[in-house]
Amino acid sequence: MQPNYISFLYTYNLKMKYQKITLVAALIAMATTTKAGGLLTNTNQNIAFNRNFARVGAIGIDGVYFNPAGVVFLDEGFHISLNFQNVYQTRELTSTFSVPAFANTPYEYPFKLNGGDPTNGSKSYIGKASVPILPSFQVAYNKGNWSFQAGFGLTGGGGKAAFNEGLPSFERPISLLPALINQQLPTFAALLGQNEAPATSYSMQSYMSGQQYNFGLQLGAAYKINENLSVFGGARFNYIYNKYEGNITNISANVGGNNQNLFDYFDSKVKALNEKASALQAQAVAAQTQAAALQAQANATTDPATKAQLQAAAAQYSAGAQKASEGAKLVSAGADKLNSSKELVKDRYVEVSQRGWGITPILGIDYRTGKWNFAARYEFTTKFNIENNTKRDDTQRYENGVNTPNDIPGILALGAQYEVLKNLRVMAGYNYYFDKDARMDNDKQRFLKHNTQEFLAGVEWDINPSVTVSAGGQRTLYGLGDGKYLTDLSFVTSSYSFGFGAKIKVAKNAHLNVAYFFTNYSKFTKEYNDAIVIGKEQVTQPDGSVMVQPKTIATKNTDIFTRTNKVLGVGLDIDF
Repeated sequence: MQPNYISFLYTYNLKMKYQKITLVAALIAMATTTKAGGLLTNTNQNIAFNRNFARVGAIGIDGVYFNPAGVVFLDEGFHISLNFQNVYQTRELTSTFSVPAFANTPYEYPFKLNGGDPTNGSKSYIGKASVPILPSFQVAYNKGNWSFQAGFGLTGGGGKAAFNEGLPSFERPISLLPALINQQLPTFAALLGQNEAPATSYSMQSYMSGQQYNFGLQLGAAYKINENLSVFGGARFNYIYNKYEGNITNISANVGGNNQNLFDYFDSKVKALNEKASALQAQAVAAQTQAAALQAQANATTDPATKAQLQAAAAQYSAGAQKASEGAKLVSAGADKLNSSKELVKDRYVEVSQRGWGITPILGIDYRTGKWNFAARYEFTTKFNIENNTKRDDTQRYENGVNTPNDIPGILALGAQYEVLKNLRVMAGYNYYFDKDARMDNDKQRFLKHNTQEFLAGVEWDINPSVTVSAGGQRTLYGLGDGKYLTDLSFVTSSYSFGFGAKIKVAKNAHLNVAYFFTNYSKFTKEYNDAIVIGKEQVTQPDGSVMVQPKTIATKNTDIFTRTNKVLGVGLDIDF
C-alpha cells in the first residue's frame, strides 16, 4: 500500500453567542485521531520493493516481510538486509464553501474575505511531510528445514507533517465572523453611543503538525515441508507513538477600517461597557440620594404648594434613578455576554501525545514448481487502543488518559513469479486490506464503501551476474464512497505508483540496492452540505415547554483532495 507517513485528523466545534447585545465569536476545537494499518500501511519495508512492488511471490531476504515462508528456500546461514529511505510527501486540498443565507452579499463566499479566489473564494492548503531517514532491517538464519526470522520497520507513520497556514476546517467558522459581527454592530454601538463601520475582512494565524510512528518488530519461523512447499508462523509487535501540536492565534477582523485582534477588541469594548455601567449606576445612586433628600424636605414642610413641588422633583429624580439603574443593568449584562465572546476568540493551543500497542499474528505459505513460485501471507486484524497523554488542551477535546480505538486491519497478500528466462523474471501480486473490520475513532470505517485493493506487477532482469535491474507498478484502489471518510487532515486517494532500481554486487557476499519510486494520486472531489453552529435559540414545544437548542447556519462545501509521494532508497544485503 502507499506509504502514509503521517495521519492526523482535526475536526472543529464552533460555539457562538448569538444574543441581542453580543458580538459573535468562534472557538475552534481541534480533535486529532490516528489510524494505523490498512489505509495507512507502509509496505515499502525493503529497497527491493521500491524497485519492484510485486515481491510477495519472490524469494529473497526482503521476504521476511513480504513472503516469510519463501525465505526458507535461501541458502543455509545468516542473511541480513539493511535499508534506508528518504521520503517526501505533500498533501494538497482545495476548498470552496458558500453560505446560502448570505446570497448576493459580500459574505456569500466567506473565503474571499481572506485571500480566496475572487470568483468563488476557493483556497488551497498544502501540508508537507518529510522523513529524512526511514530505516528497516530483515534478518534470517536458515538451518536445515528451518528459517528463523526477525524484522523491524516503521509499518505506519515515520515522519512529521505540517500545515503552516492551517486548514479549511479551522478557517470556515472564523470566516463567518465579519457577516455575523455586522448583524450585531447596531445594537452594540447603541449601547456605547458609538458609530461602528462594518467588518469587511478577517484573518487568523494557525499551525498544525503531527508525528506518527508505528514501530513493528516481527519474529517468526518458516518450515520447509519438502523441496516445493513451506509454511510460516509468526507475529509482529506494534508500538504506536503519535504527537500532535496545533494552535489558532490572532483571530482578527477588519472593523471600521482597522484590522482588530478580536480578543483585544472585545476586551476594550467590555471595559468601555463596564465603565458606562459604573457611571450609570453612580448616576442612579446620586439621583436616588437627591430624591430621598427632596422627599425628606417635602415631609418636613407644611406648605401644600411647596410640598407638591418637592414631591414632584423627588419623583423625577427617583424615575431618573430607576432609568439609570436599568440602563446600568442592561449595559452590564452586555459586558458579561461580550466577555464570554472574548474568551471564545482567545489564542488556543493543543499538545497531545498518544501511545498504544498490539500484536499481529502472521501466517505464510510458499509453493514452487518448475518456473513458477506462488506465495501468500495473511496478517490478522489487530485490536487495540491508544491512550491520550495531554499536556495542554485549550479545546477541552482531549481528556488525559482517554483511550481511542486504533485497530490495524488484516492483510491478505497473494503473489506469483514466473521465470521467463534464466535471467528474466516477471511477477504479479494482489493485496486486500480488511479496513472495514478495523475499529476507528467514532466508527469512521463505516463510511468506507469497500476494503482497499492493490494490484501489483514487476519485472527483473539480470544484466550480468553482478547487476540486476527491475521495475514495477502498483494500482491502489480505496473504497472512499461519497467521501465521508475523508477529512482535511486525514485523506488518501486512489493512485498509481511506479518504481525502478538496481541490485549491484559490491562484494562476494554483499549486494547494494538502490531504487526510486513515485506515486501519482488521483483527485477526489467531495461535495456536501454542512451546518455550522452559530449560537443557541429557544424553541417552544407542543406541550408549551421551552427547549434550548443549537442555532446553525447552512453551508455548501466542495473539497478537492490530492497528494504527491517521492521515495529514494538505498540498502545493503549481506549473506554469511
